[in-house]
Amino acid sequence: MPALKYPSLLNPRCLIDGQWRDADSALTFDVTNPANGTVLAQVPAAGSAETERAITAAERALTTWRKLPAPDRAAKLRRWHDLMLTHLEDLASLLTAEQGKPLSDARAEVRYAASFVDWYAEEARRIYGDVIPAPSGDRRILALKEPVGVCGAITPWNFPYAMVTRKVAPALAAGCTMVLKPAEQTPLSALALGVLALEAGIPDGVFNIVTGDPAIIGKTLTDSPVVRKISFTGSTEVGRLLMRQSATTLKKLSLELGGNAPFIVFDDADIDEAVAGLMQAKFRNAGQACIAANRIYVQRGVYEAFSKRLCETVARLRVSAGTDEGADIGPLIDGSAVEKVEAHLEDALAHGAKLLCGGKRHALGGTFFEPTVIADATENMVLARDETFGPLAPLFPFDRDDDAIAAANAVEYGLGAYLYSRDQRRIWRAIDALETGMVGVNSGMISTAVAPFGGIKQSGLGREGSRYGIEEYLVLKYVCLGGLAA
Repeated sequence: MPALKYPSLLNPRCLIDGQWRDADSALTFDVTNPANGTVLAQVPAAGSAETERAITAAERALTTWRKLPAPDRAAKLRRWHDLMLTHLEDLASLLTAEQGKPLSDARAEVRYAASFVDWYAEEARRIYGDVIPAPSGDRRILALKEPVGVCGAITPWNFPYAMVTRKVAPALAAGCTMVLKPAEQTPLSALALGVLALEAGIPDGVFNIVTGDPAIIGKTLTDSPVVRKISFTGSTEVGRLLMRQSATTLKKLSLELGGNAPFIVFDDADIDEAVAGLMQAKFRNAGQACIAANRIYVQRGVYEAFSKRLCETVARLRVSAGTDEGADIGPLIDGSAVEKVEAHLEDALAHGAKLLCGGKRHALGGTFFEPTVIADATENMVLARDETFGPLAPLFPFDRDDDAIAAANAVEYGLGAYLYSRDQRRIWRAIDALETGMVGVNSGMISTAVAPFGGIKQSGLGREGSRYGIEEYLVLKYVCLGGLAA
């Protein structure tokens, strides 16, 4: 475990009603370092009883929190944001230890996560309703926005700070209270945010964190009539399950689910810029991102030049433990992740793909895998349909623009897409035709707190970030004021 300047950030217990608690059963599970397999901590294996207590605490805290003036809620969120940046190095060290990404990327994630808290501290002041022209002069019609109530959030392991703050910050800004279930692989990051939230003055019960079995905790959240909203980031399969489980209580849902992002390089693209963009969109966090480029479509006129330039760039990536100076790619999260990359690569090669670089487990062993590029990928390969979630970049050649767009849309997912071109007409035709919730044009980095993040089709419901993100935690109340005639 890394030495922390502020050791209390490492607090491996559940946060319920402002108190740090073990599981009733006293059972725990290990949190391990994916770079070397060492055990970092044991955290509580909580279940239904602990989750119910967290829900009760959130319900009790809601009465006061929702009535707190928006500037006061904003001030507490601002203090939380400031504390995150004050303890940036410790937070980054915790993240690298339990998730594996290079320290430089971990620092960037802490800043990114803090930006959501900063943004929603401001948005708390801007929850505006409407006055609607009435059909008669003796009445006034108002549309008021109110917090939806107690919320539940379930977050993944790949960005364990940012996925928490982009759910918790808008919820708290809106006047809601929250019960969070972080990923089993990376609970320490979420718990550290809980430590800082309390220090920032966020009242007991407003933000609760329960670690343990995802099926049990998730079912408790969805079954509870007190919980009025669920926000989940993860697989489409689990998203469907949560949607079914939430049906009986008709919860409001935000579901950020699977992706299979296309990355289209047209023949008029700047090749150097396109390669640089792909390095960000594909190999950041070792390809373990829901908006990672999974299918790279390259027009034949630039196919050879792009392939060569990409392999030259990939060859310079340094695979190493995230704590090592100059590391570009850390380990994958676990052995199952490595096996999936291997299975996708094996299937692609069996169906005629050509290995250009990489292609095997790294000499470091464990869960390290070489960044890999393959050529001549086709739509009948598993990786064309299933998200790899690893450092495998398949290149699909195409001839006509319409061929690339049709292939890009020929999956059940619709989260993000990327395209590179210098022709504005071609760019806008592609933007209009792509069936995704987000499009990056001549940019491989599209995530920011100020823009709406989310997908269509089987990639989910709702948006996170931007002014639209806080709407997910609000409900409308219509008020008709009658009897106002002179």
